[in-house]
Amino acid sequence: MDISLYYREKGSGIPFILLHGNGEDGNYFKHQIDYFSNNYRMIAVDTRGHGKSPRGNAPFTMEQFAEDLNNLLIKSDISQAIILGFSDGANIAMKYAIKYPEKIKALILNGGNLNTRGVKKFTQFLIELNYKIKKNFLLIENRKKENGNMGLNGQ
Repeated sequence: MDISLYYREKGSGIPFILLHGNGEDGNYFKHQIDYFSNNYRMIAVDTRGHGKSPRGNAPFTMEQFAEDLNNLLIKSDISQAIILGFSDGANIAMKYAIKYPEKIKALILNGGNLNTRGVKKFTQFLIELNYKIKKNFLLIENRKKENGNMGLNGQ
């Protein structure tokens, strides 16, 4: 794996993985973490390129995100977990469950889809545009860090 995913963890017991949607991070689940941590080991993951997880060089695909999740679970010595996914998090959870069904204790999905045929073209265009804008802002931020936090015009 070319990156290490950032995650928040609270509680003990059965691992309960929380996967956020596009443009979000694990903080999306702060109330669920607090509520369920009395009974579960809550783990809220920042997906590759979101929150505090680096972008890395691997493809930015649901399949890659599922592999990232698998690597995190291996690293954390988790053999089976409850996985809750919202939006793109649900898409990642489905890809993960298809490839690693033996690692799923329970699967909770909200607003996911395995294909985008039902998404209107304009809506899909806006989603892809959003990804490209975020990627460009990330490139600008990285350049600023490399150049000692100079302004956009290098002054």
